[in-house]
Amino acid sequence: MIGKNIHSIRKQRGLTLSELAERTGISKSYLSNIERDLKQNPSIQVMEKIASTLKVDLKILLKMTMEAENKQQLEKEWLDFINEMKQTGIEKEQIHDYKILIDFIKWYNDCSTRGS
Repeated sequence: MIGKNIHSIRKQRGLTLSELAERTGISKSYLSNIERDLKQNPSIQVMEKIASTLKVDLKILLKMTMEAENKQQLEKEWLDFINEMKQTGIEKEQIHDYKILIDFIKWYNDCSTRGS
């Protein structure tokens, strides 16, 4: 994911891979491997050089990566949940019935907490 962020920001800044390599002092092939996520754990020194050259805070560069990973994890959890529903025999058409049940539980819990 770091590689996609670097690639995207590099393009936004109008830099070629060669220009980024020249400005950072990092080889073009190594940068290419990072951008293609073939090198997934570049050192912090390498990341700092890239962030500095791209004029982006390192935290933002890494945060974008963490947000993307969190989103992927969330999507995986939803897919796992859907697969589990399928395995228990729940059909797509029945999902509406479960939503009604969930809405009822929410309503009931709201009523219970107000009455306390």
